[in-house]
Amino acid sequence: MTAISCQKVTIAIAGRVVLNAIDLEIGGHELIGVLGPNGAGKTTLLRTILGLVAIRSGTLQVFGKPPSTGNPAIGYMPQSRVTPDGGRLRGRDVIAATARGERWGLPWLDAATRRDIDWALERVGARDLARRPLAAMSGGERQRLLLAQTLLGRPKLLLLDEPLVNLDPRHQGEMVALIRELQRDLGITVLFCTHELNPLLGAMDRVLYLGGGQAALGTVEEVINSAVLSRLYGAAIEVISHRGRIFVMSGNQELDRCNHGDHAESHHAPV
Repeated sequence: MTAISCQKVTIAIAGRVVLNAIDLEIGGHELIGVLGPNGAGKTTLLRTILGLVAIRSGTLQVFGKPPSTGNPAIGYMPQSRVTPDGGRLRGRDVIAATARGERWGLPWLDAATRRDIDWALERVGARDLARRPLAAMSGGERQRLLLAQTLLGRPKLLLLDEPLVNLDPRHQGEMVALIRELQRDLGITVLFCTHELNPLLGAMDRVLYLGGGQAALGTVEEVINSAVLSRLYGAAIEVISHRGRIFVMSGNQELDRCNHGDHAESHHAPV
């Protein structure tokens, strides 16, 4: 089963071509790390899969159909995450507020929806967070709740835009391990956008690197090398491996550091 298929897909925002005639085939049971410099199109690609951005040309299919908004087969964690601020709001309330997928608010929930919320909280190990106030939670705990939100309705595809943002290395590792466990146990596809490659090493099946309007999809060895990245960046790139970590360098500058704090579709390249 193919989860996402792109054939010569071109996507433009405000007249600017973000991705140009890209070809992709992503299977139904893969964890894909999505990387690239600021403005390369990572968030735009996710929004296009969600049906929120129209393609200019080519063919894009999600589970064999054109993208459409409100697709229950997709769970989405956006990069810009807004959670209500209130000392009395509990973790379960945060999940329940979007259980219907329509708008913020605490609707009346039927028994099936309540069971779905319980299941999602259990899957991410957040049963104890359900009773705690949001204001008393750490960043890592809030991220678990937001991940639980993406599981409501039991989707077949998760689109995660910077799920490691503002997490320290320990919590980054825990989040990556949890997402990998969910992907395998549930037999789903995950697109995991991140500004840094190393936390995903050993967890992802393949890497999708975006740059210069182009896309390269393959194993880490096939994609994260000087020849491929130099072509995508349009500049000389050096890839250095050291003690199990990979460093992508432009001159004496590490590009992952430049991408840190990447905001959705900034138009400033890091080189």
